[in-house]
Amino acid sequence: MDEIRATPFSAGLRRLLAEALQDGEHVVWQGRPDGVARMMMWRFLWWIGFPWLLLTVVAVRNDWIDQAAHPLAMLGVAMVAAPLVLLLQDLQTLYLITDRRALILRTAWGRRTVSQTPFEAMDAVLEILDIGRGAGHLNFASGRSTRSPYTDYTGRYGFRCVRDAPRVRDILEGARTGKMQHTRKTAALTVAAARNC
Repeated sequence: MDEIRATPFSAGLRRLLAEALQDGEHVVWQGRPDGVARMMMWRFLWWIGFPWLLLTVVAVRNDWIDQAAHPLAMLGVAMVAAPLVLLLQDLQTLYLITDRRALILRTAWGRRTVSQTPFEAMDAVLEILDIGRGAGHLNFASGRSTRSPYTDYTGRYGFRCVRDAPRVRDILEGARTGKMQHTRKTAALTVAAARNC
């Protein structure tokens, strides 16, 4: 998970990474959200959506509903598709810890966004919420707008559905205190990403 895996979205993420890094800034860690774990968090929509669609089809065939068929079918399709849409969104997201800040890069749906949190703006205590399947939410800032996809309903902000969150927290703590240096591998990845731009 520490490299940008080859997906149709990798080239856009590499270009955005090269643009986002400041002069002399070094990547300490990079990874992606665990899309499968996040998709499984929302699988209850499948348990509702598939029966909903089946009942809608039965109701249409038996002429129980007429004009309400289209909205009911669209609602069922939306419930079934939502976890897959979240998976596609996660494939277009990259989390970074540098020697200066935490970054979330996103190229989802043609919109390129860079969300940064300098170490000084982070909470003193980093919080982990376990979501199962070896993944968790790593919250490192609070009081953020709840409109962000990386903020929960209380305004806690951070890496969502990151695999091995305790290890990533330790890396972030080490980077904040200056005890962790970037590795040759991540430095080479940074140089390679800049070259691919």
